[in-house]
Amino acid sequence: MFNKILIANRGEIACRIIRTCRRLGIRTVAVYSEADAHAQHARLADEAWPIGGPRPQDSYLRGEAIIEVAKRAGAQAIHPGYGFLSENADFAEAVEAAGITFIGPSAASMRKMGSKAGAKQLMHAQGVPVVPGYTGENQDPAHLQAEADRIGYPLMIKAAHGGGGKGMRIVREAGEFAAALESCQREAASAFGRDRVLLERYIGEPRHIEIQVFADRHGQTIHLGERECSAQRRYQKVVEESPSPFLTPGLRLKMGEAAVEAARAIDYVNAGTVEFIVGPQGDFYFMEINTRLQVEHPVTELVTGLDLVEWQLRVAAGEHLPLHQQDITHRGHAIEVRLYAEDPSQGFLPGSGKLERLRLPAPSAHVRLDAGVVEGDTVTIFYDPMIAKLIVWDLDRPRALARLREALADCEIAGPKSNIEFLEKLVRHPRVVEGTIHTAYLDRHLEEVLPRDSALPDAHLALAAAAAALHDEASTRAAAGTSQDPHSPWAIADGWRLGHAGERLLCFLHRGERIEVHARGSAGDYRLRIGERELTVRGARHADGRLGAEVDGRQSRMRVHADANSASVHDGEHRVRLERMPAFRFDGNAAAGVGDRLVAPMPGRIVLVKASPGQAVAEGEELLVMEAMKMELSLKAPRAGTVAAVQAAAGDFVESDAVLVKLEAS
Repeated sequence: MFNKILIANRGEIACRIIRTCRRLGIRTVAVYSEADAHAQHARLADEAWPIGGPRPQDSYLRGEAIIEVAKRAGAQAIHPGYGFLSENADFAEAVEAAGITFIGPSAASMRKMGSKAGAKQLMHAQGVPVVPGYTGENQDPAHLQAEADRIGYPLMIKAAHGGGGKGMRIVREAGEFAAALESCQREAASAFGRDRVLLERYIGEPRHIEIQVFADRHGQTIHLGERECSAQRRYQKVVEESPSPFLTPGLRLKMGEAAVEAARAIDYVNAGTVEFIVGPQGDFYFMEINTRLQVEHPVTELVTGLDLVEWQLRVAAGEHLPLHQQDITHRGHAIEVRLYAEDPSQGFLPGSGKLERLRLPAPSAHVRLDAGVVEGDTVTIFYDPMIAKLIVWDLDRPRALARLREALADCEIAGPKSNIEFLEKLVRHPRVVEGTIHTAYLDRHLEEVLPRDSALPDAHLALAAAAAALHDEASTRAAAGTSQDPHSPWAIADGWRLGHAGERLLCFLHRGERIEVHARGSAGDYRLRIGERELTVRGARHADGRLGAEVDGRQSRMRVHADANSASVHDGEHRVRLERMPAFRFDGNAAAGVGDRLVAPMPGRIVLVKASPGQAVAEGEELLVMEAMKMELSLKAPRAGTVAAVQAAAGDFVESDAVLVKLEAS
């Protein structure tokens, strides 16, 4: 086994590898960019080295810099994690040439399997069914257009060296192809350093099922079962689970054998994933092979009881696989979702900023959390906005889904917006509950799982106000306790005044609406007035993570949290978040003229400018393309008009709300 390894990655996967190495007594070396100088993976490792600027191409994609750090730090091996250089054969080859072990397959195997195009050609030659398409090296746009016309529409453009849903586009007619190709190639080059693409016929309503394979250097190749990843949005996996609720025992056996044979055919070593498209009748087609550990590997770990990172280390060190195929057992059901800093109501716009509050469920035998951030950390614009992976396990699928719903209810994120409400609705959707969702369903029916505006129930508001009042009283007592007169009656935050009962004004903001609550009382007993309505709260007490109280004669018990900035309420199915506002505040109108300008929705880099001064544009016409969080965003004209000024150029980094284009006044 190794004494010291370098982790050529960041975020939760780097933290995950570090923890396994610590358990095995292996020292770790982290590398970090300027944006990650205080990141958790750099703090957790035994030592950490800077490797460049915040953009991936200036740091985590600089293979030579990473290898140089490994040499200077005395690392015997490099673990690439996933993403970045994990499937880059040139990097793997350079690592081996430097006398350092690459924890993954050989460069030769990676060249055959790491490229989607090469993998499809290989599988076709081996008789594995593949989807009709084009995987050739000729990347001339005219040639690709001709191939697309030959294959027929709809078809899919895929980054040949990609993953994670990046660099993928569906083209439904010939006239859309050129623009989609250009955008796909830009995104692929930015995310993976290569812009080669492949084309394949788009198959509607398939299931996405992948098989985890493992092989050692002694000729043993096995599989560890399947993961179903059919709940997807724009090719990005949203829910991953094992075992698949769709597969029959016979189909599971066939797919497992096919995956193992594919790995054996190219002398594969270490962890890999063979991905298949599966039709409604059980017909399956090879889709791609990922020559790395997958983001969703924890679900396999929970149903098998194995540590796949430890297996990777042992195989890379030359050891035999710890188990044979007949020794692999599966128990129970595991499901994973990913918590992202993104706004589902705004097209899942990636977010950034400080995590003012991050509350996640306590890890247990049923709940696992893989996170690369903690409360107070910043989600940066330069990388994927994932906050954490939430994985649950139980004896069967219904109980695992119940665990997941409960765990999501225990999550709270303040700062950048998050996708928690979206996930909560999704895991209750009949298609997910029944296990019948396919890869195209969410893109066609997204409105069914997006959070919706709804009336704020009185009980929720009453508990939020009671929690806010209790918080203020506790804060006042704490402050008084450190003062010269800790027993002063003024240390009671009940609004008491000489000659009349006290009243406090608690102000909240809910979906843009200001709510004023006039509260009398203290210590959990309150009379509340909201406009013309009056509510009575008695016996409000926190216990076991819930706030219980009698509201107008009826007992209520919900997850409630309040601090100086916000209050949140969760009734078991729905969550409500309220921002706390100053009792007295002047609201000016700062929104004038917004329709005459196009602003950056978040920090990022401009990659394409399509507008010029004097140009007439239509409402919704694309004026710029912006790159943020490893994705391209199309910025469109807010109204029809004439461009007065363009205030950004390709390559510029811009801040959130920066004015990029001005239109002439209408």
